[in-house]
Amino acid sequence: MVISFTWPVTGLGRTGCTALRPSALPPLPATTQETEMNALSPELQRRHANARAAMAAHDLDALVVSGNEYSGFEGAVTYMSGFQIVHRYAYVVVPADGEAYVVFPSEARYVGEHGTSELDQVFHDRPGELIASRARDAGWRRVGVYGLDYVMAVRDHGALEGLELVGFDVEFDLARAVKSEAELESVRDSVRINQRGFEIFFDAYAPGKSAAEVMAAAEEWFVAEGCGRLTQNMVLTGTDSYARPEFKIARREEILREFLLPSLEVAGPGMHWVEVSRAIAAKDAVLSADTERMAEAYVEYYEAARGAMRPGATCHDVHRAVSAGFTQRGYHLGHVTGHSIGMTMIEFPKVGEGVETELAENMIFSMHPHAIAANGEDCVYMQDTWLVTADGGEPLASLPMEIYRADV
Repeated sequence: MVISFTWPVTGLGRTGCTALRPSALPPLPATTQETEMNALSPELQRRHANARAAMAAHDLDALVVSGNEYSGFEGAVTYMSGFQIVHRYAYVVVPADGEAYVVFPSEARYVGEHGTSELDQVFHDRPGELIASRARDAGWRRVGVYGLDYVMAVRDHGALEGLELVGFDVEFDLARAVKSEAELESVRDSVRINQRGFEIFFDAYAPGKSAAEVMAAAEEWFVAEGCGRLTQNMVLTGTDSYARPEFKIARREEILREFLLPSLEVAGPGMHWVEVSRAIAAKDAVLSADTERMAEAYVEYYEAARGAMRPGATCHDVHRAVSAGFTQRGYHLGHVTGHSIGMTMIEFPKVGEGVETELAENMIFSMHPHAIAANGEDCVYMQDTWLVTADGGEPLASLPMEIYRADV
């Protein structure tokens, strides 16, 4: 791995800050200063080969994979380089012909463990300008960008003017949708952590407690197991008999009633995101008729998914199969029915109407029908992480599909 710095200006930069020269920085550790590029691990070789196959199919000269610290958007950079973004942002640049490298803004030199990257690293005041310069030198014409709409910084997008930029989110996600055995091990570990976190949340729950107090018990577990800040945990609350469909931060001011829906999503040390949760009710809670009927539909969805989520079925087919119990009862689905999930929190393909992408063995999907009653009030939302196998869908958590009743 080689770490290098590039300073395009030597005086007053366009931002009004003096551009740093190499001599102004402390020397890099000898172990990373000028080492040779290590051979990529077999897992990273597999990932790059799949990405390059997708690039070739779409006639790309290069691919820029964007990542930033927004929850769930950091994983694509890790997927392609091994480096985990702690702060700010980065780009993995994959030429169709040539070795890949990572570009960081200069101020990110000491943010994160840069020795974990398997790729050469370059630090530049304006990463987009460096990428554009190398693109011109290499004669690139057509460049795919993962994160073009949601992740890439505006100033870097502007620097790439003159290149034909191709949004590549769907294509990149499809190239990484089938998980390797190493990835499945990481997914299962995340599910283990997530499931136990739900159980801890459930044990801590009691009507009258604050959402923050109950969520804190689960978050302590998540951090202790190595999730760090890779959690996105919320609650859906309402009355003693039903929950409303809005996702909320678990605040101290949110006092829990006799029914709630925790939304728990975490990534373990391997950085694979998963989702596992169940609805929770107090022992004597009298639930609304719509809540009870939606819970019945959830049991039907759970069984339908086992048969529907098999190789060759389309995402449209799966959506129709798992949503039937809800739509036949007159409920509509708010949030997406399900989606592929991996090192990025939400990946393509989505499970939904008209999505004709076919499932393949070893794909991982998060499934969470967001059932909402006609009155727009009553809602049930429970989460599972599913593995596509030759025999159908396999839920990776072992929680029964039911509303959990507390002893209080």
